[in-house]
Amino acid sequence: MINVAIIGTGAIAAAHIKGYQFFQDRCNIVAICDIYPEKAEKIAADFNLDVEVYSDYKQMLNVSQVDLLSVCTPPYTHAEIAIDSLNSGKHVLVEKPMASSLEECDAMNKAQKRSGKILSVVSQNRFTNPMMKLKNVLGTKLMGPIVHTQIDSFWWRGHSYYDLWWRGTWEKEGGGCTLNHAVHHIDIFHWMNGMPSEVTAIATNTSHDNAEVEDLSVAICRYPNGSLAQITSSVVHHGEEQQLIFQGKNARVSVPWKVTASKSKLNGFPEKDKELENKLTKAYQQLKDLEYEGHAAQVEDVLSAIEGKRQVLVDGIEGRKTLELITAIYQSSSLGQTVKLPLNDHSPFYTRDGVLKKAVHFYEKKKYVENFTEQEITLGGKYE
Repeated sequence: MINVAIIGTGAIAAAHIKGYQFFQDRCNIVAICDIYPEKAEKIAADFNLDVEVYSDYKQMLNVSQVDLLSVCTPPYTHAEIAIDSLNSGKHVLVEKPMASSLEECDAMNKAQKRSGKILSVVSQNRFTNPMMKLKNVLGTKLMGPIVHTQIDSFWWRGHSYYDLWWRGTWEKEGGGCTLNHAVHHIDIFHWMNGMPSEVTAIATNTSHDNAEVEDLSVAICRYPNGSLAQITSSVVHHGEEQQLIFQGKNARVSVPWKVTASKSKLNGFPEKDKELENKLTKAYQQLKDLEYEGHAAQVEDVLSAIEGKRQVLVDGIEGRKTLELITAIYQSSSLGQTVKLPLNDHSPFYTRDGVLKKAVHFYEKKKYVENFTEQEITLGGKYE
């Protein structure tokens, strides 16, 4: 039996708890920690959990029976908590984004290597039927080389969203929609298409004058073979429709699932390639559905890794790649220049201090709310 502790009881903690409760024959939640212990006690009561409640995670780390920690705290705390947990011999599942800087990601990965324990970064949208099936279809190479990718990470958040004390600041949240919302799709993008060689980006704040950070960004990525990708990150799009489109030389596929294939007439104009469309459709439809999706599926992935059955799908190296792309977007949009990848410690945005000093502050955050009573959130995946 794997004993689990939850650190942080904000809105996302419920998804972790529900995920673990799918596997009560394999794991047991034994402790919950929050700097507001009354919040921890409430969520324990809401889920009928018999747990120890802590206000200090360092004290909780001394509880020897804890094997795995879910880190559900604000991004600026992820690195310290994860490193302390790994150093104390615990496995770690940390919420996205992995950390506030590449320097912190590298420190987390070093701690993981020293400890030999598992570090996994939440990327629950990988663990969905549409994404897993699209990944497999791309792997058939029936589409030919990818020439263009379109990532629309469209979300909507009202003005009051950034009133929460830690949101909307470079120091506490680490960034805006690019880091904390589009992180899902940027993760899937590099997982499916690999890392680009350079990034050019623009960011702005159109609708949230209570936040220092961006609420809209557009990035163009270039690959060594000339392929381009465009990534739009937003919390100003009504409806929150989201999509990933991959245009190959032979065909186009996407989430939501759609396939179109063209072949050339003698004059160069297109006509339908029904044979290829049928092959791609068959490749998609013959794939089995996942037994679990979302956080539950990622929890199962981590539990299986702890049990020695497999390697985790999203480790700290994968988590760092996602933050590397996001950091490149911030560096490009803030400094007005194209950024070459990979990024290392020579990047002006490599450290948290570098981000704080050089990132554009669109507005000064003036209003602070300690907690929201409403805990319901949207997790994306509106592929309709």
